[in-house]
Amino acid sequence: MLSRTLSPFRNLGRKLGSILIAVAVVLVLTSGVFVVGPGEQGVIRTFGKHTGRAGPGPHFRIPFVQDVDVVNVENIRRIEVGFRGDKQVASEALMLTGDENIVEAGMIIQYQVSDAAKYLFELRDPEESLRATAEVALRSMVGRTKIDDVITTGRESVQAETRDWLQKLMDQYQSGMTITEVKLQTVDAPDEVKEAFHDVVRAREEKEKLINQAMGYRADLIPRARGQARQIEREAEAYREERVLKARGDAAKFESQYAEYQKAPDVTRRRIHLETMERVLAKVDKKTLLADDVAKSVLPLLGPMTPGAAGEKK
Repeated sequence: MLSRTLSPFRNLGRKLGSILIAVAVVLVLTSGVFVVGPGEQGVIRTFGKHTGRAGPGPHFRIPFVQDVDVVNVENIRRIEVGFRGDKQVASEALMLTGDENIVEAGMIIQYQVSDAAKYLFELRDPEESLRATAEVALRSMVGRTKIDDVITTGRESVQAETRDWLQKLMDQYQSGMTITEVKLQTVDAPDEVKEAFHDVVRAREEKEKLINQAMGYRADLIPRARGQARQIEREAEAYREERVLKARGDAAKFESQYAEYQKAPDVTRRRIHLETMERVLAKVDKKTLLADDVAKSVLPLLGPMTPGAAGEKK
């Protein structure tokens, strides 16, 4: 009698148990589903050991057996060397240049994760490893460069060489990182000698400025002097040519007159006399003409004659 009474409850219990087991299985299976987003990379670990990767999209893992670490491989990450925010880290910043001067250098490193598995498992602390390696690379490059080049014209070269050397080291460490940019922030002399160093730099800049001005003046003056010399030479050649042509013309004129003179000496002599008087008298403003008989009885006068002088004829 009692067994018949409990039989419905046993059947109900079995059904509830089956339902609970099914729900538990569904929950377990559902918990094994994971999604890797765009720009991310999933790293699958089985009993803690790296066993696979997962790209963007839905995936399944075995619950309680496998774990998944998702790493963003598109984000640009950054670290600072030689400073943190507005504060300087002297142990990282102070460096010795190739010409044995001390400088304070700050640098920003930008990087991406290229291999999520290496990034997670090869290095205990990837960012601290990167910072320490970046400091080594920067010290190496600064130690080969003179202080003037580090502070002024050689900054780009130091940045590029530091980036290449840093990437090479991180590849040797199997870091799974790609260095995208190395940017020097501050490179200057220590505070104790900064003002004196800046005075030296300003004096050197002033020296370069004066040298450039002198070279510019020289570059302007020499071509101008050469141009003036050429102009004088051309003027002298033109004057010489003019004198030669004039002399030849005078000689030809004299020869033609001499030929005429030989043919008719009196006529030629009189024509030359008249032409000469015409040229001379053309330059005289006032003229006084005297007859021969009057001219013989008049004494020569020094200076111009007055308008009322005797014997004046127009």
